[in-house]
Amino acid sequence: MNRNVVFTFFLFCFVTICRGSGTDIALDAKATLLHRIDSLNLLIYTCLLTLTVLTIWVFKHRRVSWLHETGLAVIYGLIVGAIIRYAGSTNHITHINVNPEPGTTYNLSVPPDMLRFHFPASLPITPGDSPIANKTYAYSFRGEIVNVEQNEIDLKATFDPEIFFNIILPPIIFHAGYCLKRKYFFRNLGAILTFAMVGTALSALVIGALMYGCVQLMPASLASSFTFLDTLYFGALISPTDPLTVLAIFSQLKVDVNLYAMIFGESVLNDAVALVLSGAIQNYETRYSHDGGFEISGFLGAIGDFIGIFSLSLLVGALMGCLTALMTKFTHVRDWPLLESALFVLMSYAAFLIAEVCELTGVVAVLFCGICQAHYTYNNLSSDSRNRTKQLFELLNFLAENFIFTYIGVSMFTFPKHHFDPWFIIAGFITSMLGRAVNIYPLSFLLNLGRKPPIPVNFQHMLFFSGLRGAMSFALAIRNTVSEARQAMLTTTSMIVIATVVLQGGAATHALDYLRIPTGQGSNEESEALPYRDVRSLYHATDTGESPPDIGLGLRNLHAQGAFYQIHS
Repeated sequence: MNRNVVFTFFLFCFVTICRGSGTDIALDAKATLLHRIDSLNLLIYTCLLTLTVLTIWVFKHRRVSWLHETGLAVIYGLIVGAIIRYAGSTNHITHINVNPEPGTTYNLSVPPDMLRFHFPASLPITPGDSPIANKTYAYSFRGEIVNVEQNEIDLKATFDPEIFFNIILPPIIFHAGYCLKRKYFFRNLGAILTFAMVGTALSALVIGALMYGCVQLMPASLASSFTFLDTLYFGALISPTDPLTVLAIFSQLKVDVNLYAMIFGESVLNDAVALVLSGAIQNYETRYSHDGGFEISGFLGAIGDFIGIFSLSLLVGALMGCLTALMTKFTHVRDWPLLESALFVLMSYAAFLIAEVCELTGVVAVLFCGICQAHYTYNNLSSDSRNRTKQLFELLNFLAENFIFTYIGVSMFTFPKHHFDPWFIIAGFITSMLGRAVNIYPLSFLLNLGRKPPIPVNFQHMLFFSGLRGAMSFALAIRNTVSEARQAMLTTTSMIVIATVVLQGGAATHALDYLRIPTGQGSNEESEALPYRDVRSLYHATDTGESPPDIGLGLRNLHAQGAFYQIHS
C-alpha cells in the first residue's frame, strides 16, 4: 500500500515536471529560432557589404566609372529586399487582437508607450494540461500595424530608426570633421557657410511651400493628411546633400581643390543644419501650432530654438574636443597607445550622447568635436594612435555609409509603412531640384559680388549636380512613420535617394567632361585637399605629421608646403 502511494506520488511529480519542462523547451525553441533569424539578418547585410567591396575592387581594376560603390550598395539592397519580400516564409508572427476596456479615458490619438496584457489564472483548455498561472506581459510600442501577416524575416530586416541616429550616423559625421582639410575649408568658409546654412534653410522653405501648393492640387484624401508644417518638414529633411559618390570621383580625378572644398564643406554642415532645422519645425508644431494658424511669437521662438540648439551643440562638441586634447597633453596616457586610442574614441562618442541627453543635436556636437580633435588632440597623440584613429574612423565611415545605402534598398521592399503616391513622388523630385537650384545660383551670384576669384558658372552647375541625397535624409524620414503623411515622405525620400545616388552618381564623370571642368591639375596642393584614404600611398609616412626616419626636417617642411609628392614623383 505504501509502495503504491510512493509510486503514485513520484509519477505525479514526474508528469508535472515533464509538463513544466515542455513549456520551457518550447520557449527555448522559440528563442533559438529568433536568434537564428537575427543571425540570418546580420549575415544578409554582411554578405551584401562583402559583395559590394568585391565588386568595387573589380570596378577599380577594370576602371569602370559609370557606377560607384554607393550605387552598387543600393542596387544590391533592392535585389535582396525583393527576394525577402516575395520569397515568402513560413515563420509568421503569432498575434492576439486586444481592445481597450470600456470607459478607457486614454487619449488614443497618441498611442501608449506600453501595453500590459493580463492573463488571469484559469483551468487548462486541453484536458491533461497544467493550469494557466496568473501572469502579466508587457509589450512595447512599435507603431501602427499595416501588414498583420508580416513574417519574422521581414520584421527583423527592419531596424529601429534610433540605430541610425545613435550607432550609424556618429562615426560618419565624426569622420567628416576629423578628416577635414582645414586649409581649403577655411579658404572657402564664406561660400560654405552661405550654401550650408542660408542655402539649406532657403531650400527647405522653397520645397515646403511648393510641396504644400502641390498637395492642395492632389486628391482630397492625401491633401487632408498634410499641413504646411508637414511639407516644411519634408523640405528640411530632403535639403541636405550627401555627395559621397561625386567626391570620391573628384579624389580620383584630382578636380580643383576649391570646388572640392565647397562641395565637401557644404555637405558636412548642411546635415547638421537640416537636423536642427527639422527639430525647430517640430518644436514649433508642438508648442505653438495647436490651432493650425501662424503665430509670429512661435516663428521667432523657432528661430531662437534653431540658433540656440546649434550654438550649444557646437559648444558641447568643442569643449569635449578640447578636454580630450588637455587629457592627452598633460597625462602620460600616450605611453599606452591602445588606452589612448580607446579614450579618444569614447570621449568623441560622449560628445554626441551628452548633446542628445541635453535635448541638443548630437550630430552638430560630434562634427565640431571631430574638427577640434583634428586641430588640437591629433598633435598630442602618439604615432600609433594617430594611425589607428585615422584608419579606424575611415573604416567605420566606409562601412556605415555603405550599410545605410544597402538598407535603403532593402527597406523599399521589407519596410511595412511605405505609402506610394505617384503624384507626391513626382512633386518631390521636381521640388527637390528646384530647391537645390535656389540654393546654388542666387547665392553664387551674391557671393561673386565680393568673392575673389568668383565661382565660375561651370562650378555652379557642378555644385547643383552634386546635390545627391543620402543618409541624413533617409534617417530623418524613417524616424517617424506613424501618419500617412510621414509614410509618403519616407517613400518619396527613399526613391529620391536611390535615383540621385545611382543616376547622378554614375554620371558624375560625364558631367565633369560636359562642363569642361579641368582634372588632374594641382597635384601638389591636391594631396592636401583630398581625403586620407585616397592619397595615403603618397605620403603614408608623413600623414601623421612626422617625417620618416631617413628624411630630415627639411623634407618635412617641404611636405607641409605641398612639395613632397613632387619630390617623390
